[in-house]
Order: sequence, then structure tokens, then C-alpha cells
Amino acid sequence: MILHYFHLSDREKMKMNLYSSVSFIFFTLIALQCPPLTIQQTTDSCSSTLPLNDLTFNSSLLQCVEAWTPQNYILRYARTLENTWSFILSAPDSNVFIGIGFSTNGQMIGSSAVVGWLPPGSGGGGQAKQYFLGGQSPGEVTPDQGDLVIVNGSLKIESVSSRLYMSFKLTAELPRQSILYAKGPAGFFPSSPGFRLREHQAMTTTTINYNTGSQSVVKGSPHSKLRKTHGLMNMTGWGILIIIGAIVARHMKQWEPTWFYSHIAVQITGFLLGLTGIICGLILENRTNASNVSTHKALGITILVMGGLQVLALLARPDKESKYRKYWNWYHHNIGRALIILAISNIFYGIHLAKAGSSWNTGYGSAVGVLALAATGLEVRKLMNK
Repeated sequence: MILHYFHLSDREKMKMNLYSSVSFIFFTLIALQCPPLTIQQTTDSCSSTLPLNDLTFNSSLLQCVEAWTPQNYILRYARTLENTWSFILSAPDSNVFIGIGFSTNGQMIGSSAVVGWLPPGSGGGGQAKQYFLGGQSPGEVTPDQGDLVIVNGSLKIESVSSRLYMSFKLTAELPRQSILYAKGPAGFFPSSPGFRLREHQAMTTTTINYNTGSQSVVKGSPHSKLRKTHGLMNMTGWGILIIIGAIVARHMKQWEPTWFYSHIAVQITGFLLGLTGIICGLILENRTNASNVSTHKALGITILVMGGLQVLALLARPDKESKYRKYWNWYHHNIGRALIILAISNIFYGIHLAKAGSSWNTGYGSAVGVLALAATGLEVRKLMNK
């Protein structure tokens, strides 16, 4: 027969409290140590040596621009002959097509673009074509059309060290300064006979000064606002407020019943924000046809289910005097800890998938670090006061 907590001796109660404190610190440290489930990929930069050996001109002539930092697109270019410009676009080989367009007005419609792809297992048999961007629907994007004068035989794409290098030469006194960059949906490659494109997964528009190499971003992906909303809602809800609510429940019980209502308010707010973030993520997946987010999506749904169970657990909360209260406490506390660990890991994983950059990792990592330090300090104070 299991004794009620209030029937235990003081020594036994101290042992249980010590176990609970150590368990809380243990789960906190695990949450901080969880790797952000990233996949290493070779990067390129303007300080890197260009790994191409079959160039027909001196590569030292090339100017280099970090064209699209979130997607790690690098553009190298040079005026190699009179009225002839050589371009090399470098991007991660992430099972997508890559594209660079030249616009007269900064808009997609009416521009001409060079698009290349190299399917896995193709044995180096990549393809690149010029497209005329006559509209926003796939049917209005026409292969082998456009007004770019590409030097015969200069257009090609190859993969080196997990990066795509698409090169071509243009005949022009000065290429257009409004440049578009695009990244295709994962796993899709144009095929004969139509070589039609699908809507890009992400894009950006920039202006460039060919003499100085300076560049400015005009606009980002059409889904960038939705992507940011998805990230911020999940980060704030699951990744910050839920942790704060757990700290309140753990260390503020001397202020009865304020701690309880504060805990409920913070957790429900976090749950609603997180639910909004997951809905935004599902809409984003549908609009971009993303195929590389299955793990991220599964973790998100698991977190949502666990959060829903925590909310429902409030309705089944036994009285303090009930013999079932200790089992409810065990369930509620440990499911909450597991939820926090999964949420932190999935947020970092989402930042990786979105290629959001180090600022997002640093910002969220700092927030989690502050919360972990606060929780650890409160645990130490709690142990010292026993």
C-alpha cells in the first residue's frame, strides 16, 4: 500500500523534494544540450577558392557578391571580354532547381531568367535553360525563351562538394542591375518535353552595382511574412511562455492562489500562440509544397498533442488529499518537461530548415539560456532553504 505524501516522515519528504529538484535541473540541462537536429552542408563564401577547373578565363577577374545570404547564394561575375560578361551562381545542392533572373523594373513578370537543376543520381547530367517569366503561373513561364543573349555552349551546371555551380556568359554592354534569385520546391525538377517549372519555394530581388559589387535587397520571399509569423508564434508560445509557466508553478507556490492562476494564464497563452504558429506552418507547407519538413511537422504535431493533453489534465486534476494526486503530478510534470525539450529542439531545427541565419539562433538561444539560468538559480535557492 502506497502512503499519502502527508503521512511521510520529514526525512522522506526531504528525499522526495531533493529528487524533484535534481530531476528539474536534469531536464533543464538536457533541454539546453539538445542538438538542433541540423545537417552539415558544405558552404561557400567570397573568401573561398572557386573549386572549378575548366574555366576559360582567369578566375581572379571575378567579383564576388553574397547574393542571397539566408539561402547561401553566392554570385561571381566579371567582364571577361568586350561586351561579354561571365556569371557563376553558387548555391547549396539541396535537391532543388536554382534560378537567377534579370529584370528591367525589379519585377518578376517580363524578366528573363537562367534556371538550372541536377537531380540526384543523374551522374552529373544536369540541365540549365533560359526562361521567359511571362506571368506568375507555371504555364506563363516559357522555357527556351527570353531576351538574354547567352553565348553558345557557355550555359552549364555542376555539383562540387554538395554545392551547385551554374555558369553562363551574356553578351551585353551592361547586364540589367535588377536581379532575381529563386529556389525551387524540394524534389521537383523540370523534365521533357515541356520543361515546365513549379512555383518557387523562395525568392528575392536585389539591385547590384557591377562596378563596385555593392548590392541591396528589394524584397524577399512572398511567404517570408508567413514564415516569420510561424517562427515567432512557436518560439514565443512553446519555446518561451511554456517554460516561464513551468518556472512559476515550480517556484512561486508560496503565493497561493496567485501562482496557480498565473501558471494557468501563462500556459494557456503559450498554448494558443503555439497553436497559431502550427496552423501558420501547415498553411506555409501547403503553399510552398515543401517536402523536407516531415520531421519538423511531426514534432510540431506531437508537441501540440502533448500541449492539449496538459490543458485537458487541468479538468482531471484531483484534490490534494486524493491518493491519485501523486500520479497526476508525475504525469503532469514529466509530460511538461518532455514537451519543453521537444519544443526547444524543434524550434532550433525549424531555424535550420528556414536557413534563417545566426541571428535567430543567437536570439532564441540567449532567451533559453536566461530562462535556464533563472530556473537553476531558483533550484539552488530552494535547496539551500530546506
